[in-house]
Amino acid sequence: MSSALTRLLSRIEHPVVQAPMAGGASRPELAAAVGEAGGLGFLAAGYKTPEAMRGEIRRLRTLTDRPFGVNLFMPHSAADGSGAVAAYRERLAGEFARYGVEPGDPDRGDDDAYDAKLAILLEEPVPLVSFTFGRPSRRVLADLAEVGTVTAVTVTSVAEARAAEEAGADALCVQGVEAGGHQGTHHDDPVSDPAANGAGLGLLALLGQVREAVSLPLIAAGGLMRGGQIAAVLAAGAVAAQLGTAFLACPESGAHELHKRALTDPAFPRTELTRAFSGRPARGLVNRFTAEYGPHAPAAYPRVHHLTAPLRAAAAAAADPQAMALWAGQGHRLARALPAGELVGLLADELAAARAALAPGRGA
Repeated sequence: MSSALTRLLSRIEHPVVQAPMAGGASRPELAAAVGEAGGLGFLAAGYKTPEAMRGEIRRLRTLTDRPFGVNLFMPHSAADGSGAVAAYRERLAGEFARYGVEPGDPDRGDDDAYDAKLAILLEEPVPLVSFTFGRPSRRVLADLAEVGTVTAVTVTSVAEARAAEEAGADALCVQGVEAGGHQGTHHDDPVSDPAANGAGLGLLALLGQVREAVSLPLIAAGGLMRGGQIAAVLAAGAVAAQLGTAFLACPESGAHELHKRALTDPAFPRTELTRAFSGRPARGLVNRFTAEYGPHAPAAYPRVHHLTAPLRAAAAAAADPQAMALWAGQGHRLARALPAGELVGLLADELAAARAALAPGRGA
């Protein structure tokens, strides 16, 4: 398939994309190490100011001349749930007292700098821009194409995939329910959208359905930790695999050390989708906070995200992982604390071995 994305991917050696992980994990050092090893690194602009995003892009360009991507969160109007958020704040009163912090302001609004970030990306174009939590307008996608930027939209359903294709996206990042961090659903409606309640499809099932529905190249994301799994999604129709949790434990990752260690700590044996920290479904390791408050958290992103921000920061400062947002995919127990470049090489070797094992006549 000839496309803008596949032409971009032809400039890298391995079909390995390091996922953009908002909150500090996807530092320029991580993206550069992945790129230098032959993969595609990503920066995450979510929760950053426009100037901070610009600074990271410029920093990355001093570290590598390899292709990379930048991810943007689509802006949201704060969910109308003041009463539910106020009740949740009361329920969390003991937590604020425990860590000695005041609740955050739930009415801070959303990522209002979306337009400013887009302006920077048009002034200083990057090879790839992806979008999460929705699809941009046809005009935005066309403007980015005009400056030579490839665009991708994260989708969690066939309907979202078709809408993104219609808007003019170059590619789709197909995110299965196994993925760590926030689900990229375009509309977080727990009443009418099954994916918003954690009933989304697993990656292989979703990948198959999306491939039948659209003609765009697909990047597969969700729970991928080994080269053999990359081989599986490539066989199912993807052109590349996006891995987040697999890179979270790398020394170049900006994730908190407690978060890195928790990935393989027997004290955190499983993940679940929770609204406890942000008000939007996100997959993380089950800890005290998610167990106690997840069932009560309202569907109110980004209000809940702002409300709990001081708690999360205080827990990290106190070295208490039981109240930190320990985002992780379902494959977290397979995390390897290797330098990112070594990890890309190992994934490539595992992919080659899986392909060799499936070659015609092998084992006959």
